[in-house]
Parts: sequence; C-alpha cells; structure tokens
Amino acid sequence: MNKLNHVAFIMDGNGRWGTKKRRNRNFGHLAGIKTVQKIVEASIKLKIPTVTFYVFSTENWKRPKSEINFLFSLIVSYFKKEIENVMKNKIKITITGRLNKLPINVKSALKKTVNMTKKNNKININLALNYGSKDELVQTIKKMISNKINKSNKSISQNLYTKKLGDPDILIRTGGKKRLSNFMFWQLAYTELYFLDKLWPDFNSSDLKKIVQNFKLVKRNFGAI
Repeated sequence: MNKLNHVAFIMDGNGRWGTKKRRNRNFGHLAGIKTVQKIVEASIKLKIPTVTFYVFSTENWKRPKSEINFLFSLIVSYFKKEIENVMKNKIKITITGRLNKLPINVKSALKKTVNMTKKNNKININLALNYGSKDELVQTIKKMISNKINKSNKSISQNLYTKKLGDPDILIRTGGKKRLSNFMFWQLAYTELYFLDKLWPDFNSSDLKKIVQNFKLVKRNFGAI
C-alpha cells in the first residue's frame, strides 16, 4: 500500500461555476474558498501531511484587474478571519512562488501567517502564489550557476521552491481540463494524475477520499518495469 505524503490541487472551474450559477466569476471564487476549507478538514482526517493549492499562477496577471483584486482581497480577509481556527487546528501555512511581486498588503498578511503558523505540525498547507514552473526552473538554474552548484537531478530538486515539501504523490485537477498549466513540471515526473470534470466548488471530501483509496492500491514503478 502506497504511503501518501503530498497531494496537490489545480483548482480549476471557479469562474465557470459562478457564471453557471447565473452570478459572476467572483461568486465562484468565493465558493472555491469554502471548498478549500472542506478539503483541508478532510485532509486532516485522512492524515495527509502536505497539501498544495495552486492559488495564483504567473499567468493569472492577464486576468481582469477587478478579478485579481478580488482574489487577493479574499486571501487577506480569509487569514484575518480564520487565523484563530488555523492555529487551533495546528495548520502550518507555507508559500511557494515569488511573493515580492504581490501587493504589499497581501505580502504582509501572508508573511504574518507563515510566521505565526511555522511551529504548527498537524498539516502543512502550501499555497502556490504567483507561481509558475518555468519561472521556478529558470530561477533555480540561475541560483545554481551563481553559487557554482554542480548540476544533477538531486541538486536541482534541492534548489527548487518546493525543496522542503517533497514531490506530490497525487495531483488532482478539477474543471475538465487535462493539462498542467505551468505547475510543478519537475516535481510531477512520477506523480499520479487525476483529472476530474467537476468544477472546483463542486469537489468534495468524498471525491478526495476515493482518489486517496485508489492511490494507495495503484502500482508505482517510478520508471522501472
């Protein structure tokens, strides 16, 4: 039976869910936050050590400014309202991506949350924010050249943004699309991929449980026959 250490999510379909409900895309993003909360709770019950949510990609800056501002305001307001519950449930928050490009109030809220939760140990919730795998690989190579680090599979892994997380065992993408969308190319080399037609706000704990059960029984060869 496979040991599960890290599950990653590409949370696709929030905007489409909002318009499908005859509301706007922001209504879908608001519903998406509630799904994140439910999945975190389910992950704690399933004893998953690390969960990564792909929150905002380097390409998402191309979206309408009003939608971007709403997404950032959701992040700030969420941690302001929920920090007590985060601490109570011993949830550690980490960030993967280039925080320096984010608005000052967002950076401040995130840094404060990361610092407050750094000793929590029940589950690590990693947020991929202003993250793009191509950018990560470029920055990693630049860092290795600058520090004269020998290039190898191991040394590259040790210098990625995700070096302390471990590669995902499972990637779940909702929304019906079957692509990685510039997410963790290096880390997903041997990850089990699950693509669902459900939009993210419709994804639930039962869906996660079924995928985890399937993963534990699948044969993982890691390139071997």
